[in-house]
Amino acid sequence: MRILVTGAKGFVGQNLCAQLKNIRDGKAKCYGDVVVEEVFEYDIDSTAEELERYCKEADFVFNLAGVNRPQNNEEFMAGNFGFASTLLETLEKYHNTAPVMLSSSIQATLAGRFGDSEYGRSKRAGEELFFNYSTRTGARVLVYRFPNLFGKWCRPNYNSAVATFCNNIANDLPITVNDRSTELELLYIDDLVDEMIGALKGEEHHCEFEGVETVLCDEGRYCAVPTTHKITLGEIVDLLEAFKAQPQTLVVPEIPDNSFAKKLYSTYLSYLPKEKVSFELKMNCDARGSFTELLRSEKCGQVSVNISKPGITKGEHWHNTKWEFFIVVSGHGLIQQRRVGSDEVLNFEVSGEKIEAVHMLPGYTHNIINLSDTEDLITVMWANEAFDPSKPDTYFEKVEK
Repeated sequence: MRILVTGAKGFVGQNLCAQLKNIRDGKAKCYGDVVVEEVFEYDIDSTAEELERYCKEADFVFNLAGVNRPQNNEEFMAGNFGFASTLLETLEKYHNTAPVMLSSSIQATLAGRFGDSEYGRSKRAGEELFFNYSTRTGARVLVYRFPNLFGKWCRPNYNSAVATFCNNIANDLPITVNDRSTELELLYIDDLVDEMIGALKGEEHHCEFEGVETVLCDEGRYCAVPTTHKITLGEIVDLLEAFKAQPQTLVVPEIPDNSFAKKLYSTYLSYLPKEKVSFELKMNCDARGSFTELLRSEKCGQVSVNISKPGITKGEHWHNTKWEFFIVVSGHGLIQQRRVGSDEVLNFEVSGEKIEAVHMLPGYTHNIINLSDTEDLITVMWANEAFDPSKPDTYFEKVEK
């Protein structure tokens, strides 16, 4: 399948083209039987001759080209309606009835706060142009009305509040929030790209609109991405501030699968300046080696790394409720455990040459011994709860009496 993407250098275009190329090159096999032979990338600096060739050869067209922030309102119609006319005329010239997807906007509903939107009117005109084209030629037309979009590579201070907030907070720049209770409907770029690739297989989702509300229905005139997120500006800013503080707190906020927080965190990270991509961790060092906390979560404990010098024994304590995994990643060591009140010692010889996880059992005093005379023993440790100095649940007792 040869695919034409107009507006290929824009936010959506970059993300879509990158994934289409992954499919083309055999790097993304999660989309089933989609075959991409070639990706035609058309943008404002492309030539008329290129558009002619692309329209002649394309098997599917994603029309993402448009104007969002023109110098004057007249440019809305020229950019959002004028180019669409050229595109469809060129396809028709070559009798190419390949399916065409149109990137429109929720503002095209001209409902509610969008009732007087010049941008919305230009998008609405483009939609009707495509529907008329479908009636005239029989080509399959997919019109998507997008809400606010967010994700990596989105341009800040342009048409996305989320991009602006992510960029400014990541770079220690001020943000302005006039009303924290203002609610946005947000669509994540990866969800959008997955939907568009689904459209290549005829698996798009259809909908109708009740005002600005999307109502999914199989026979709907329009198309929609089924997963969006409604969230207030205040909630967005609070999450971003928590993400920003992570290098100091080491706390990774809760990011359940497919949650807005997970998608926002990925977006935020894409705006970090080079000097924030890495950050120092506090190493607690003594003559025995070091202990460094790496990450902690609000509900799932903490991860640390322990370095023991040759011949050193660490631990010799037990917990009532806390339990841990010890994972030796380098060196040669011995982990010992003994149930409190018992004389039986459980021995586990461990090595970075055969990485395995060993449970530190509640009610068992335990240690870890570096058996090497020359090498450090490096152990990754996960505990089911973050250390609380007011309730450490840690009691000294040697394993071997």
